[in-house]
Amino acid sequence: MKTSPVTPADLSRSVLSVPPFARKADLTPNPDANRALIRHLEAGGVRTLMYGGNANFYNIPSGECAEILDFLADAAGPDTWVIPSVGPDYGKCMDQAPILRARKFPTAMVLPLPAGFPSTDAGAAKGIRRFAEAFGKPVIVYVKAEGYITPETTAALLNDGTACAVKYAIVRNDSSKDDFLTRLVGLTDRSKIISGIGERPAIIHLRDFGLKSFTSGSVCVAPRGSMRLLELLQAKRYDEAEKIRAAYMPLEDARDEYSPIRVLHEAVTLAGIADMGPMLPMLSNLEAQHHPRVKDAALKLLAHDRALATQLAAA
Repeated sequence: MKTSPVTPADLSRSVLSVPPFARKADLTPNPDANRALIRHLEAGGVRTLMYGGNANFYNIPSGECAEILDFLADAAGPDTWVIPSVGPDYGKCMDQAPILRARKFPTAMVLPLPAGFPSTDAGAAKGIRRFAEAFGKPVIVYVKAEGYITPETTAALLNDGTACAVKYAIVRNDSSKDDFLTRLVGLTDRSKIISGIGERPAIIHLRDFGLKSFTSGSVCVAPRGSMRLLELLQAKRYDEAEKIRAAYMPLEDARDEYSPIRVLHEAVTLAGIADMGPMLPMLSNLEAQHHPRVKDAALKLLAHDRALATQLAAA
């Protein structure tokens, strides 16, 4: 596992994959399946593993935290960066701080509070600062909805070193019209802001707002394509990037229609990459009637990725 301090170069060297986390029938972690998914991602060039919402870290028991962290640190390759998540509530963050502090992870992401959870902008900032102080390292702030934290407060956390990055993931009907993101990039270093909603808005976020990388769930099925998309965007080859991005849309459409987390969990299994098993409550596995659509989209995306690998090797 990569343990050096986080820099903007770390954020832009790889798509930030956000994998699901495999479990056995009794809901205990499944080491073999999780390693299989990590190897699949690494074989496709991915060097950042961010375990958050897709891994259902919202619901992991605090007593399981140390075991999972130690497993991930051991399972990742020597140049692969692992980003665990904490929270989302203040109590869970502070319970997890000493566990993380005793280990070599260079950062952790603070999960955002769910909509309707009692919080304020100033309170969220105070909680993030206190966790970062207890952890002893800068953190990643996850902005997923309006009303949780303002652009000004988010920028302040970056500018004073409390945060090393922001995962920006507020979904818009039109990603090119985004007042929050416009204000945020005007207040801080945009090389530390990560597009956090997968391939769908990635071109707009990198081309129009100047962000340098993006997170992806579908990269877990097709890592080479996501990495190629990032390479093309960084080279400003937008027409070529659009052709790569199009291959991801059928699976992304299913994720948006049914559930981004649950569809991805099932897609990795149905594509034959690794058996993700049952989902940890409070989530549940995707209903069986949706499996044919998800399987078809996942297998076609995986086939596209393999064809791309052959094409790039021959070039």
